[in-house]
Amino acid sequence: MRHKPIKSKLFLQNRKRIAELMAPKALAVINANDVLPTNADGTLPMQPNADLFFLTGIEQEESILVLFPDAADEKHREILFVRQPNEQLQIWEGYKHTKADARKISGVKNVKWLSEFPVIFRSLMCEVESAYLNSNEYKRANVEVQTRDMRFIRQCQTDFPLHRYRRLAPLLHELRVVKTDLEIELLKEAVSITAKGFRRTLRFVKPGVVEYEVEAELAREFIKRRGKFAYTPIVAAGKNNCVLHYLQNDQECKKGQLLLMDVASSYANYNADLTRTIPVSGKFSRRQKKVYNAVLRVLRASIEGATVGKLHKDWTKEAQNHMNEELLELGLLKKSQIKKQDPDSPACRKYFMHGLGHPLGLDVHDVGDNNKPFASGTVLTVEPGIYLPDEGFGVRLEDDIVVTEEGPINLMEKIPIETDEIESIMGR
Repeated sequence: MRHKPIKSKLFLQNRKRIAELMAPKALAVINANDVLPTNADGTLPMQPNADLFFLTGIEQEESILVLFPDAADEKHREILFVRQPNEQLQIWEGYKHTKADARKISGVKNVKWLSEFPVIFRSLMCEVESAYLNSNEYKRANVEVQTRDMRFIRQCQTDFPLHRYRRLAPLLHELRVVKTDLEIELLKEAVSITAKGFRRTLRFVKPGVVEYEVEAELAREFIKRRGKFAYTPIVAAGKNNCVLHYLQNDQECKKGQLLLMDVASSYANYNADLTRTIPVSGKFSRRQKKVYNAVLRVLRASIEGATVGKLHKDWTKEAQNHMNEELLELGLLKKSQIKKQDPDSPACRKYFMHGLGHPLGLDVHDVGDNNKPFASGTVLTVEPGIYLPDEGFGVRLEDDIVVTEEGPINLMEKIPIETDEIESIMGR
């Protein structure tokens, strides 16, 4: 693992929490993700299954967790199955977990080899009344490739057709959207690495550098601090500011342009999500600064408005109303446009067409039900923007916050965001 060891207390707590939500006499099964192929005999880097990591801290392929809180035999209440190391695996793929490793990482006492799973699982299924199986139930997921969990569901339904099956995803979503103190600490480390990367770019960016050179500076800072890109980086200069998911990163940064960077680090699979917009030449023009400060005011008001008990849709509506007023001041909207706007498509969407923010955690767009009020411990991104393709630039700003009973906590409050501070650092 690239990150420092994590206290198994985190995973013990999470398994205890999920067990409390499960129906009596039920078991749950969570599979690791597949190692995905590319071309010829190539494969993509292993992406740990977020749910399996949440419950065990295990990042190794083909691992399986079985939870059966009401099992008659106490040893069967938590079982972790991992691949058995052998000389051939060691030569071709490197180190694999021993049973002692898996116990230390996860806190699961009963660790078995993967080859033992079929016999043990059949025995347990004969004891249970229902089984929780897992799948990707993220609302915007585009599920075209069958996952390891989906293949397992089909096999279970074939082998045990008379059992009652339940969905594990809603329980995991309920738990994962509210972060524990240990999770917040891991998120803070991801934010800290991100902050150092951003400060590096402030000293590096100048007319003539290329977007991919900026990306390289960020990669260097993240990797040397045990992090990695949380998502494909967006490094967008000039008119590219206005492409929301710009990934080309191959254009020269020119004098007078703005550079929008939507780039953050992941640490121990917990993701930060940062956006900053800076002047390539080190100074904002008067117009750029006016638009920038309008976005900043919406950002700060939206952070303050993220309170316990508020619905995501109401929070978003407040930001859109505020953005209408800012756009009016900038001369981009007229009062008549705001007065005649469709409530479901406010006037500001011409210039601010995306969402205000999303849950953040083990996934960048983390799981959670946006129809439920914000709970204490919810981690959100806040990312308003104004995009002016006709003027050749756009501005987006994004911070990560924790909703608490005492009010929102901005995890990124120490990352430069004021125009004067950005200009000062770049001027050095």
